[in-house]
Amino acid sequence: MRQLMMIAMTGVFLFGGFALIAQAGDTKAQLEKGKAEMKAESEEAKGEAKALKEEAKGNDMKAELERGKGKTKAAGERAKGKLKEGKAKTE
Repeated sequence: MRQLMMIAMTGVFLFGGFALIAQAGDTKAQLEKGKAEMKAESEEAKGEAKALKEEAKGNDMKAELERGKGKTKAAGERAKGKLKEGKAKTE
């Protein structure tokens, strides 16, 4: 009877520990997703700021180039965020 009780208690602690680890992984994944989105928005804003400077100078072509670079960097940050989010979920 005592062995059965010990096995049951061990099982409860074991599954409870896995549940806490899973919850921590989801929290970290959300954090990584948020950080990536923030960095992506920052890159887009930088590109837009540079584009506005170029437009003020009268360089429309260079302004479009700067906007494109900002959007490309933002997409890269989002991709890195997705990768880190997936990695955090599996931890």
